[in-house]
Amino acid sequence: MTRCLALLTLVASTMLIPEPTRAADGLPMGDPKQLGFDPESLDGIEQAIRRLVDDGQLAGGSALIARNGRRAYQVSVGLADREAGRPMAEDTIVRIASMTKPITSAAAMILVDDGKIALDDPLSKYLPEFAHLTVIKVKDEGESSEDTPPFEIAPAEGEITIRQLLTHTSGLSYRFAGKPHLAEMYARAGVSDGLSETPGSIGDNAWRIAQVPLLHHPGTAWEYSLSTDVLGRVVEVASGQSLDTFFRSRIFDPLGMDDTYFVLPEEKRDRLAAVYEPDEDGGIRPLDSRPEQHGPLVYSASYPTWDDGAYYSGGAGLVSTLGDYARFLQMLLNEGELDGVRVLEPGTVAAMTTDQVGDLEPPDWGHGRGFGFGFGVATREGEAPWAVGSYSWGGFFNTYFWVDPRNELVGVVFSQKYPSEGAGLSQDVLRITYEALAD
Repeated sequence: MTRCLALLTLVASTMLIPEPTRAADGLPMGDPKQLGFDPESLDGIEQAIRRLVDDGQLAGGSALIARNGRRAYQVSVGLADREAGRPMAEDTIVRIASMTKPITSAAAMILVDDGKIALDDPLSKYLPEFAHLTVIKVKDEGESSEDTPPFEIAPAEGEITIRQLLTHTSGLSYRFAGKPHLAEMYARAGVSDGLSETPGSIGDNAWRIAQVPLLHHPGTAWEYSLSTDVLGRVVEVASGQSLDTFFRSRIFDPLGMDDTYFVLPEEKRDRLAAVYEPDEDGGIRPLDSRPEQHGPLVYSASYPTWDDGAYYSGGAGLVSTLGDYARFLQMLLNEGELDGVRVLEPGTVAAMTTDQVGDLEPPDWGHGRGFGFGFGVATREGEAPWAVGSYSWGGFFNTYFWVDPRNELVGVVFSQKYPSEGAGLSQDVLRITYEALAD
């Protein structure tokens, strides 16, 4: 009888031991009160998402808020695929688009740590096609005539460096930015912005980019651009691996990011959210699977499931989950380490998350007026609810993240809609999070 009671006691105590959090689940769950939040106030995030869903502005949305390395709040509302009736869930996979850029930037900085890249190396050291670049200068009204083109092409003053790729001060632009004459040159050269099915490799696209003039002389202006796609090709050349393989071996596998891909495996495609666009009645409709073109902008919903795809866009190509991306951000917040695994050196993360552009500040897009290596950096009090030193970025299909080192906060917000006007979800989540922060 005594032995039986002892066995029952052992079984009962074992049942009380919580199952350890798997890396694939994201960050471990914590108590919001112990993490300094008012739980009832945090529930306002769900209400904000539901309001947009009920108003027909979103099919579904999700958010994750973590503090001190633990999840204080996570919620999924509405549908990942309205037509299939599939709900938005914690493990829903979304196209993170430009939230790929911080990961590519981290990959480049891993190679800096390895001694295989130096920040002030000329780009031509790795990609010789960028050795002799030109710059376009659009003529003022009255300077051109019917017999002369409305622009001039001149040699670039200096070479692009790795640092300038990381900070978007390289002089490159985006095709979709629609810069006069330059957008047409990008289109004629067959340059891809990485948001649709693209034949060939990033090496092929980098070569095409090098054939087009720069918008600015290197290091003279900030311009959101294909710099990070070119940087992805540098990672390939310096490492001797494809960008996909390098990400997997040096970032995804070490961090347990098991649901982050360029080409989503067949067995996980039933977890991929649909993308929506505004319809004529003020609601939304699913984006067609075929690429859409609006002026110089070309995009699609289907590029992550294109089985023939080998174009690994370092600027826009990844899909991921809330949990996976939160683990990447927590690694940055932890100065390059997560769960005993070091990905980056502390000083490297400090450089990434510090303003690197000074007076060449980016536009006021809600990410601060500074820019580090791969994302915006808040440099002034009052720019947003977050503290100075916070860093953030977003994605084309209405995804967003921020990291607030002073408050030990990580936030990730997902939906899938383009354009995202009328669905200011990220700003709602930011506001509610800081209103809920009690200490």
